[in-house]
Amino acid sequence: MTATTVVLTDEKRLGRKNPGIGSRIKTKEDFRHIRGAGSFVDDVCVRDMAFSSILRSPYAHARIKKIDYTEALRVPGVLGILTSEDVIKMSDPLPQMTVPPASNLKDYPIAVRKVRYVGEPVAVVVATSRYIAEDAAELIQVEYELLEPVLDARAALSSRDNLIHDEVGSNVMAHVQYDYGNIEKAMKEADQIIRAKIHFHRFSSTPMEPNAVLADFNAKDGSLTVWCNNQEPSFMLPQFNSALRLPYDKMRFITMDIGGGFGCKIVNYAYVILTALASMKVRRPVNWVESRSEHLLAASHGAERIFDVEVPVKNDGRVLGLKIFSIDDDGAFARHEPAGLTVWAQVVPGAYKIKNVRNDMYAVFTNKCPAGPNRGFARAPHLFMIERVMDIIAKELSLDPSEVRMRNFITREDQPYTTPNGCVYDDGDYPESLRIVLDALNYESWRKKQATFRKDEGRYLGIGLATTLDSGAPNFGQVKMLNPRLPLIGNTEACLLQLTPDGRFVVKLGTVPQGQSHETVSAQIVSEVFDVPVELVNVATGFDSASHPYTMHSGTYGSRYAAMGGGAVYGASLKLRDKVLKIGAHLLNEQISNVELVNGNVQSKEDPAKNITIKRLARTAYGMPAMIPHGIEGGLWTLEVYYNGLEAPDEKKIANLALTYSYQTHGVVGELDPETGKFHILKYVIVDDAGRVINPLVVDGQVHGATLHGIAAAMFEEYKYSDGGQLESSTFIDYLAPTAVDVPNMELHHMEIPSPFAPLGAKGMGEGGGTAHVAVINAINDALSFFDRSLEKSIAPPEAVYQLIRKSHT
Repeated sequence: MTATTVVLTDEKRLGRKNPGIGSRIKTKEDFRHIRGAGSFVDDVCVRDMAFSSILRSPYAHARIKKIDYTEALRVPGVLGILTSEDVIKMSDPLPQMTVPPASNLKDYPIAVRKVRYVGEPVAVVVATSRYIAEDAAELIQVEYELLEPVLDARAALSSRDNLIHDEVGSNVMAHVQYDYGNIEKAMKEADQIIRAKIHFHRFSSTPMEPNAVLADFNAKDGSLTVWCNNQEPSFMLPQFNSALRLPYDKMRFITMDIGGGFGCKIVNYAYVILTALASMKVRRPVNWVESRSEHLLAASHGAERIFDVEVPVKNDGRVLGLKIFSIDDDGAFARHEPAGLTVWAQVVPGAYKIKNVRNDMYAVFTNKCPAGPNRGFARAPHLFMIERVMDIIAKELSLDPSEVRMRNFITREDQPYTTPNGCVYDDGDYPESLRIVLDALNYESWRKKQATFRKDEGRYLGIGLATTLDSGAPNFGQVKMLNPRLPLIGNTEACLLQLTPDGRFVVKLGTVPQGQSHETVSAQIVSEVFDVPVELVNVATGFDSASHPYTMHSGTYGSRYAAMGGGAVYGASLKLRDKVLKIGAHLLNEQISNVELVNGNVQSKEDPAKNITIKRLARTAYGMPAMIPHGIEGGLWTLEVYYNGLEAPDEKKIANLALTYSYQTHGVVGELDPETGKFHILKYVIVDDAGRVINPLVVDGQVHGATLHGIAAAMFEEYKYSDGGQLESSTFIDYLAPTAVDVPNMELHHMEIPSPFAPLGAKGMGEGGGTAHVAVINAINDALSFFDRSLEKSIAPPEAVYQLIRKSHT
């Protein structure tokens, strides 16, 4: 795969007035947000709008014996109550990603005859105000027959009696086996087999804006208009189409500003459908906005994954392979999951030359909130496991963790590097990124201090390292490794670009950003190609399937914008630029080879005074077709559909599963307080390579945000369930999202190795939170090594660390 890049060098940029690619300009979006001028779902108000409240299950597993909503209906202002009887009559079950028998289940966005997790919708009350709806919901009487909840993944896998879905016959959601290379040979050739059990815990994201929907069903023509904050509405159109029994031309989906997503707003389609059905029943627009507790309880959790790993190694630290058995705890329904059983394969060996990998993967149903994507989806737990293994190997072989990594890294000379399963890492220098971190961290000095502090002062320092990949512009054909019947979709992105008669540019995309600054970055790409101020480029906020249906291709997930969305904007800009130059050459009576675009003018290369502004050119193109060249259509607009060129895996599960591979290396130094179990970070260093950087300010923000998310996962955030299936962290009192005071200073270094495969050389990025997560856990385990203890889980709450230290004294 190759791509042409025409980004200007510094020499060619001399004399240009307009910031384009590579410029550190402030984001266009922030100007309206800091003034409170953003437009979100809950800002939309339409005539006769009603409000809804969801009655949710208080139990993890129970049969619904009876629902009595008579008293609730009597409340003044209540317009109607939606129950499972209505939903079954008005809609079809949600499509499942998995295969039989797991796909035999009937999945509706409301509990039918049985509840399967605390927080599952049981009824929806629609009223003239949200307060009335919430009060009425409390009057609904539900009689339950309690059942024993299934909350442990290993128990769920082995159980044949206590089933989440009786029609499935087991609790197995999916089972996929991978075998690359020759793991048996690697095991025989190893000097040692190192074994580890690792538990990647359950956590998610906490976007500032929770899930929200406004659905307006027009009974006169059978059309539905939905305002929502789903982060890939066009990708989810088949779900809406199938469940709601509506043709595409009767559905209009609109997104606007979205206050964060991080993956967890992909699966809110179930609530979109539920709210749409409520609107259909009461024949009025219905608003639903999730509370924070509802979000934590029942929006979407990142899946837990438990690993049993066997690692054949040589005594010098070289890793010969990975033999993995893993179970994903995906909660009560298979909505987006078990896609995680395929997405991990984008990064099979991590950043290392691991040639032999066997992975026996299960996903199971449990009585927990359904799992969905979370930052670094499916790759993060796999890469966490690999980076923990590197530290475990170092400890077992009495080697330095940096030495083990250097000995196993894929080098720059190996790039592009083909992994055992056919993925192609585009370009990067992983050893150099680690060297920069070691130097910036003063690694050797801290190692000496670590021994001195322990001996002389009784202080416990921990040092952690990690290098992980952020695969971008993924090949959604990967899900065919799970279910061959699934369509090959998600590998395109589109841009509709117009040069208007007043000399301004309008960009329409289907990328649906949630804080990634697509408006700014897209404007910079257009500015680069046309040499115009970014102020002349207006990128439409959000997505509207009516106003720009041609961009109905996918959305934002999987670090795909830089290559896919950016590639579509770039391709559309080049197409339109070519048309502008042809018209301009004709109007100037010049050969097209003798004109160029400079500062928003088409001008003669030989005589720059001979020029025409693009504003005048545009008015001519729209209003005076007789003056433009024969054979060129009037108007100035173009559509570009960018395809990443990736194809579905073969029968051996071999394929290139992502277009770009950015990467990060993190180094952490911290001190562990044995009296409290708290770990205080003293120094934090990051090296990031996102390929060609379009806007350094945006990239810095993405790196900082991802790092904070990873630190939060390592030290603060966890969804904990009681033995009865009650979520014990359903508020910010218990789900400890960190604040600014909990964040260490971050020293950030950039490498910039362009991708040879992406149109602009830019790699997807922003999902590097997994690097921070495992780097911090490695640092904490390094400090715990003084007590001959280590964490099995991927979170280190002080109380757990303290208990480990106490056990070391008994």
